[in-house]
Amino acid sequence: MTLDPNTLLAIVAMAVATVLTRIGGLVLIRFVTIGPQQKRALDAIPPAVLMAVIAPTAFVTGPAETLAASATAIVATRLPLLAAVATGVIVVAVARASLGA
Repeated sequence: MTLDPNTLLAIVAMAVATVLTRIGGLVLIRFVTIGPQQKRALDAIPPAVLMAVIAPTAFVTGPAETLAASATAIVATRLPLLAAVATGVIVVAVARASLGA
């Protein structure tokens, strides 16, 4: 197996950029006062990202995946993110088993 230097450089650059943005966010948040409106906006980010990730699946796959994406979206509005993801996994497994997909 050979390793292309450009590939290695790209991986290292992406890793450094990721670490710096995460550390930068932690450092900068110390200087920001978060009010109730900002807190609500920050709390809405994880479910929004989850929906952005699973929405394409809901539209290009079968009925089991569409049903699971819908269930996940509904649960994500009320429960923590882990519960929403678990619900989606359970619903897709049950739907695939029952629909024979």
